[in-house]
Amino acid sequence: QVQLVESGGGLVQAGGSLRLSCVATGRTLSTYTLGWFRQAPGKEREFVADIYPIGTSTYYTYYADSVKGRSTISRDNAKNTLFLQLNSLKPEDTAVYYCAARTGSGVVRTPDQYALWGQGTQVTVSS
Repeated sequence: QVQLVESGGGLVQAGGSLRLSCVATGRTLSTYTLGWFRQAPGKEREFVADIYPIGTSTYYTYYADSVKGRSTISRDNAKNTLFLQLNSLKPEDTAVYYCAARTGSGVVRTPDQYALWGQGTQVTVSS
């Protein structure tokens, strides 16, 4: 049984940084597309970033416009771990952040494309 467990969330002032982690257990996910989503209170879950394999050892990344230039997604396949570095945080980044995994990749980056989900980690940015 595959489990994804996020960590690294917390309370930070606007302009600060956080590094989120997501550890996968139960299966090696090196061939999977791994992504981050977030959900703010009263809003739908939205795509943040993903990292997907091209061939056997190359990975591409893609970011939502809302975080582009302020965030970096990366993965350590040896540790089966996904990361999201968030910089220049804004109050509107406040949300529960979820990591997710899917087989394959594509231009449609909606939650229904992802089969595996973590439980989420809260990020709160104060103004």
